[in-house]
Amino acid sequence: MKRPAGQPAQRPERWSADAGDADVATLDIPADLQRDRDFEIDCRFIVRAQAGAQAPGHAMTVLVDGAHQWSRSIDTANPGASDSLDYHFRRHVPVGQPLRITATTTVRGSARVRLLIEAEEN
Repeated sequence: MKRPAGQPAQRPERWSADAGDADVATLDIPADLQRDRDFEIDCRFIVRAQAGAQAPGHAMTVLVDGAHQWSRSIDTANPGASDSLDYHFRRHVPVGQPLRITATTTVRGSARVRLLIEAEEN
């Protein structure tokens, strides 16, 4: 779609939510009343296995606008080493619609290090 003459080109939008070591991260992208948008979205959950933990593990669930998008639970790598769960997806956002991405996590014998959601318009 061409932009009208005299209207400046828009830079691609970039949004992020860094929840640090919290168990939930939410990224709210407000509606754009002028155009549709397409986003590349990355959710990343980093943990560190606790020394001496029996069968450490971690899990992440991703919701988009309240609907289940993805979930996974895995064993955490070697004690003392970091491990992660990563999920990448694309989402079309129609004109006038906001977007909410929520990542929830659980751990078993692991410590949360970082939970991050990033969205980049393409």
